[in-house]
Amino acid sequence: MTDKKDDFIFGLRPVIEAIEAGKTIDKVFVQNALQGPIYAELKAILAKNKIRPNYVPVEKLNRFTRKNHQGVVAFISDVPFHKVEDIIPQLFEEGKIPFLLILDRLTDVRNFGAICRTAECVGVDAVIIPEKGAAPINSDAIKTSAGALYNVKICKAPNLAHVVDFLQQSGITVFAASEKAEKLIYNVNFNEPCAIVMGNEETGISKEVLHHADEKIKLPIEGKTQSLNVSVACGAILYEAVRQKMTANSSL
Repeated sequence: MTDKKDDFIFGLRPVIEAIEAGKTIDKVFVQNALQGPIYAELKAILAKNKIRPNYVPVEKLNRFTRKNHQGVVAFISDVPFHKVEDIIPQLFEEGKIPFLLILDRLTDVRNFGAICRTAECVGVDAVIIPEKGAAPINSDAIKTSAGALYNVKICKAPNLAHVVDFLQQSGITVFAASEKAEKLIYNVNFNEPCAIVMGNEETGISKEVLHHADEKIKLPIEGKTQSLNVSVACGAILYEAVRQKMTANSSL
């Protein structure tokens, strides 16, 4: 069964049929210790389509819907997902300088939507998010992005640290935004192929991703409040990158 308002479907057979029909699956939640022949069929289809389920207590599924979910709820998205491994070679073949944004476990849908709106406005080539621990890409996210999610490529990855490694091997510098950084955003070069990492609203960038990044950067904070909303901070950093690109182009 489906619920258009909340962009999810539930029930073993409906979820199987949605995947087989080519629906874009954002997240799948499966009840812990679920068993049975139909679940075995679903499990095989998830593995075939490289969809990693989130195993959760039944209480969490009951919060999504009180109807008979049969131990599985899947969130669907109108936004297609891409593979970063496909996008990077394409950008270089087209003669573009890759400009990427990595969002490490952002959970607030409105922050995510607002950031994607800014990213599309400044010409970010792709927004990369983790398969697990990220805000759902649902109607609220699309609405907050003012439709920008339809116009910017969204990549999902099982491990962001591995993505960082891949980008670096492809000649892309990875900048991690951190309040503990020493270097200001005005003192780095965004004109080279680069990716900017923004972290979770509460805990920031994970230690693993932070460790793999090439440089840590920060915004100047002069007031008593020592942090900015992640959407605001991301906008400021992205527009500094735009300023540098425009300055470089005007001097040619």
